[in-house]
Amino acid sequence: MELAPLRRRLSLKRVRVGSCEFYSGSLAGWPAVATVTGMGGVLAARGLGRLLGAVDVERVVVVGITGALRSDTAIGSLVVPEVVVYAASGAEHRPARLGEAEPQGKMWTTDELVTDPEAISRLQADGVVALDMETAVIAEACEELGIPWSVFRAVSDRVSDASLDDEVFALINPDGSYRRRAIVGYFLRHPGRIRATVTMSKDARLAAENAAAAAVRAVERLSPDWESPSDR
Repeated sequence: MELAPLRRRLSLKRVRVGSCEFYSGSLAGWPAVATVTGMGGVLAARGLGRLLGAVDVERVVVVGITGALRSDTAIGSLVVPEVVVYAASGAEHRPARLGEAEPQGKMWTTDELVTDPEAISRLQADGVVALDMETAVIAEACEELGIPWSVFRAVSDRVSDASLDDEVFALINPDGSYRRRAIVGYFLRHPGRIRATVTMSKDARLAAENAAAAAVRAVERLSPDWESPSDR
């Protein structure tokens, strides 16, 4: 779902190098590759490692969806954080600015679904505006290799939404696809939740589209201090 808007906008084609599968194309004259890492820190680290082992990368851009901490945050809103915090270690990572969006707030990377009101309040008090599961891990790997990285995510849900819980979360495979048989069983158990689940899916697709659009616009407006494709 998160890759689909980029594939369409950039006309990316499937490529395989060894055991690594990714999608290749170009953006504003720059060669571009895209890959799906999967959900969570472990898969994010493995996915990025496979990509960096297959191709030379000058910049990494994280594109996808995120959960907002504030209940009044509009679905589809762009999140470009000033700082990304890895919950497991407390380490803070600062993305390289890319494009015209003004970085704001903190993004909190965790493998856990955060629903406890007290935990949410603490995060809000610390300036956290959104949650995700991969960005800080990708940031850490990029920084170790000296690769600049940026992040564009858009809000697909809010932690205050009652429709998002552990049971719903379990309907998604690690690669981000849906567990179709599990979904059928879920709806048999909870027929009254069909409408809310359909809405949640639409919201996620809107967020993925908005994040991809923002990332594409930002790369198209690379700052002058970056080497142009013709100079490479």
